[in-house]
Amino acid sequence: MTQRIRKAVFPVAGLGTRFLPATKSMPKELLPVVDKPVIHYAVDEAREAGIEQFIFVSSRGKSAMEDHFDRAPELEATLEARGKTEGLEQLRQSNVNAGDMVFVRQQEPLGLGHAIWCARHIVGDEPFAVLLPDDMVLAQPSCIGQLIKAHEQVGGGNMIAVQDVPREDTRKYGILDLEAEVSPGIFRARGIVEKPEPDVAPSTIAAIGRYVLEPGIFDYLDRKVLGAGNEIQLTDAIAQTMGSAPLHGCRFDGMRYDCGDKLGFLKANIASALQRPDLADGLSEFMREILADEEMRVRGQSAA
Repeated sequence: MTQRIRKAVFPVAGLGTRFLPATKSMPKELLPVVDKPVIHYAVDEAREAGIEQFIFVSSRGKSAMEDHFDRAPELEATLEARGKTEGLEQLRQSNVNAGDMVFVRQQEPLGLGHAIWCARHIVGDEPFAVLLPDDMVLAQPSCIGQLIKAHEQVGGGNMIAVQDVPREDTRKYGILDLEAEVSPGIFRARGIVEKPEPDVAPSTIAAIGRYVLEPGIFDYLDRKVLGAGNEIQLTDAIAQTMGSAPLHGCRFDGMRYDCGDKLGFLKANIASALQRPDLADGLSEFMREILADEEMRVRGQSAA
């Protein structure tokens, strides 16, 4: 029987340079998708999957994230006094229970593998989840919940959420070298390669930002071996520990949006809003109007 996954690591030390100037004084993880920050969606996803401890690997200038998940007694009191019960409930749902949230610092930007290594003392000797907040996944059940179930199904090892990507995009992802499909949507892998060129990529099955990892991963990360981009790569650590921790990929049910990319961020906002009963009708009508206006403009240009 596999050990229950109780802890999740959230690497949130990035500078968010692709969203400047919005991220000049604001952590990119607090950029809102409709009315919740990107990081809030990742934490809710983990909570839904039964995660009990939330480990944030952050850096300087990220203290606002810690405040976001803390209680705000004065604001709560104001909302309660004004009878704003809906807002009060939404505010309280954002809180993480006392003692369940841990922040550790990644003092240098040395890669994702290094960020995970920074959480080693908090994780300890048990399997754990990793959620990259830039990858927002709308799924039911949650994406990390699906991975945890798949991890239990195969009896442990390292499990990665995967999706098919165009071959020309393999250079953007860790790519799995597949061996066999052991059950619907779950693949046993021979290995994983970080950002291979399309002509040498072993497949088009790409890792996205959800993992369930065995603690043995830290043994390799302790060595601080530099990989692609002259960084300590989590992908390399997974590949090098396959002798003790078999690797599987899980093709999850759901839609993934890259919120580290401007277009992906806009798509995430639209997709999230269309799932909201209070916003879906109005947004759908607006989108129809915009598309109709754009079609008329294009026709006008063609006629001219």
